[in-house]
Amino acid sequence: MKKLALTLTIMIACTICASAQKFALVDMEYILKNIPSYEMANEQLNQLSQRWQKEVEAKFKEAENLYKNYQADMVFLTDDQKKKKEEEITAKEKEAVELRNKYFGQDGEMSKKRQSLLKPIQEDIYNAVKKVSEERGYQVIFDRASSTSIVFASPRIDVSNEVLDKLGYSK
Repeated sequence: MKKLALTLTIMIACTICASAQKFALVDMEYILKNIPSYEMANEQLNQLSQRWQKEVEAKFKEAENLYKNYQADMVFLTDDQKKKKEEEITAKEKEAVELRNKYFGQDGEMSKKRQSLLKPIQEDIYNAVKKVSEERGYQVIFDRASSTSIVFASPRIDVSNEVLDKLGYSK
């Protein structure tokens, strides 16, 4: 009997706590699409990425051409010449890999550029979400775009447009 009463009391307490909490949703994809500076930053990153990718591909192409020339001339080369050509090809391939890592590696130029362009925008969005949360008394605001577990949510709890208003982009 005591267990039943304790269980019932805990369930009632949880229900009261759960109903007292306020939460909302935002759609980060929607918000980002409506911020022109984000679109410009993405375009700049795409252009930079394409330029660097062409540079890296050119290095790999040079290495490939050296290898094709080596294969064509291999029968005419001495062992020392073969070794020298192989080292040259290996050095060119290594140079191409290093260039790719410099631009696109984990701590590469692309990562640094993305961080410098997008971090201020993300911080502004975070601050706007925080302001909306504080003004409306929300304990939690979920991102609808990144949550795969949200099957349905009422549009009434979506505060994306309010966040855009706080950022100065009225919809």
